[in-house]
Amino acid sequence: MFTITDDGPVRTLTIDNPGRRNAVPREGWTTLAGHLADFAASEARVLVITGAGGDFCSGADLAGDIGGLASAATRYRWMQPLAEATMALIELDKPTVAAVDGVAVGAGMNLALACDVVLAGETARFSEIFVQRGLTLDFGGTWLLPRLIGMARAKELALTGRIIGAEEALAYGLVARVVPSADLAAAAAGLAAELASGAPIAQRFIKMGFNRSLGMSLAEAIEYESQAQSVCLGTEDFVEGVTAFLEKRPPEFGGR
Repeated sequence: MFTITDDGPVRTLTIDNPGRRNAVPREGWTTLAGHLADFAASEARVLVITGAGGDFCSGADLAGDIGGLASAATRYRWMQPLAEATMALIELDKPTVAAVDGVAVGAGMNLALACDVVLAGETARFSEIFVQRGLTLDFGGTWLLPRLIGMARAKELALTGRIIGAEEALAYGLVARVVPSADLAAAAAGLAAELASGAPIAQRFIKMGFNRSLGMSLAEAIEYESQAQSVCLGTEDFVEGVTAFLEKRPPEFGGR
C-alpha cells in the first residue's frame, strides 16, 4: 500500500495502489499511522507524501465495506484508524510536503491539505467529493478547509463536491505552487531539501504556533511567541544561525 524511501534527511512516502487511483482501504490507515510514527521517531527531517501512477489519492476505498457497516458502533469503529492517521499527520512536529498530481479527492484531498506545503502538478484535480457519496468530510477537512481558504469557499467546495483544477486551487490558497507535472518530483525534492536544511527546533515551534493560532487571542499568541522564542534563543542552532550570517555562509543546523 505504501512505499518508503530515504534520501539523506528526506523521507518519501508513496501511496502505491494505482489500480484504485491510490484509494486507501481501512487497514491502510492503520499502516499509514504507523509509517508516520516511524518518521516522527526517525532522524529524517522532512516527509514528502505523493502517489504512484499519476494520481495522489482517491480517498478511502469503500469497496466491500458498505454491507458490513450495519450498526452505529461498527461505523464509529470503522472510522477510528482514519482518525488516528489524521491526528498523526497533523501533529507531526517536522515539515511535511504533499506532491499532488492527478486526483486528490475526499480523504485524499484532505490528506494533502494536512501537509504543511502542497505542490501541485498542472494536471492535479481536487474535490471534497464526500457530499456526492452521501457523506460528510473526514481526514480533518472540517478543520483544515476553512482555515486555508475561509468559510465561504470551504462551504461552497464541501456542499457541492465540485472538482477544481490546479490553477483554481492555487488561486484559492489550497496549494503553494503549481508546476508542470513532469517537474513535480524534482520540485518536491528541491523544496524538501530546503526544508531539511532549516532549524528543526524553530520549525517545530512555527508549526505548533500556526496550528494553534486560530484558537488563540492576540495576547495568547504573543505569549506563545515569547515562550517559544525564549527556548530558541537558548539553542545551538540560534548561535549557528547568527554566526553563519556574520560569516556570510549557509548555516548548518543540528537541531540542538
